[in-house]
Amino acid sequence: MKSRPIRTLLLCTALGMLLAGCGQSSTEPETAIPQEITRSTASVIDGMLLADYPGPKAQVHYARQPEPDFYCNTADMFYMHFVPEQMRKVRAIFVQDMGKADWDEPLGHWIDARTAWYVAGSNRRGSMGPTLASFADEKDAHRFAEEYGGRVLRFDEVTIEVVAPPDDGLPEIGG
Repeated sequence: MKSRPIRTLLLCTALGMLLAGCGQSSTEPETAIPQEITRSTASVIDGMLLADYPGPKAQVHYARQPEPDFYCNTADMFYMHFVPEQMRKVRAIFVQDMGKADWDEPLGHWIDARTAWYVAGSNRRGSMGPTLASFADEKDAHRFAEEYGGRVLRFDEVTIEVVAPPDDGLPEIGG
């Protein structure tokens, strides 16, 4: 009889350890690491090669997806982030620090998108026109806004209206 409580305890402990590991993949790292753009890195939206265009790029690392989705510009990344059909568990989002990266040929200088500062509405253009310049340092964002126009925002202040394509002048359906 004495062995039954011990066996039950061992069984419960083993079960608890198994359950604690549920949902975790041994092939998925705990923290995502930004990947560098190569000459063949393409946008998940349209296949455009990122290295061919100016302005900050973005990459989103999703759970249970080994490779990140790359975006030619930060506006596209935000737009996709807001589309409900695209809702997936995000492990990490990285953008480039334009306080350090070259606007015309941005490489490296990846930072956490959720802690970055953004300048919306500047006259600098990215791969598809207007984009949001991203910065690690608030002072760099304000300097950029003073030189190129725009307003400084945090990740949580960027809305769909900030990144939506401009009005094309066509009437709304049903309106």
